[in-house]
Amino acid sequence: MKPLNLPGLALSCAFVAISGNIKAQADSNVSTHDITVSVPEVALVDIEPTASKNLTMGFTAPTEAGLPIIPASTNNTLWLNYSSIKSVADVTRTISVKLNAVIPGVDIKVTAAAATGAGGGTLGTPASQLILSATNQTIISGIGSAYTGDGASNGHNLSYSVVSGTGTGGSANYGDLSAVATPATATITYTISDN
Repeated sequence: MKPLNLPGLALSCAFVAISGNIKAQADSNVSTHDITVSVPEVALVDIEPTASKNLTMGFTAPTEAGLPIIPASTNNTLWLNYSSIKSVADVTRTISVKLNAVIPGVDIKVTAAAATGAGGGTLGTPASQLILSATNQTIISGIGSAYTGDGASNGHNLSYSVVSGTGTGGSANYGDLSAVATPATATITYTISDN
């Protein structure tokens, strides 16, 4: 059996001990690491309450000769909700509204109130009352990264009214009105988009 070289073994052990000590001394009182955060772009719009968002509004016949038909009362049961995380390229967004079919002799008007409820961020600014048409019109402008809160009593309360062409500042002509057996239906579309 070969004798053990104790001085060489001691030197190797000392080198390993010194190497471990050098590595331990590389740590300090500060340490760092990276975290990557992803934020998605968001553009969602909704009318609430969903279960009752289809409205029926009409007119009542007058009871006195010489008077015009009487429009239904203003309906303010619907709320416009949205969620938005803007892109870097587009600083703000708008919500536009349009009607798919104009009903002859009738103006459908909508007004959006200022945002209320549980939302936050850069909420948009409503336009004045609009007479709906087949052309997109901006109803809310200046939306940044924001959310209105979900459901009724959150977001922008919408007030709808219908008027016949009775000189109320609308575009409808009373002479275009026709009684129909089946009520006319028009679809109102809200779209959120980048500026």
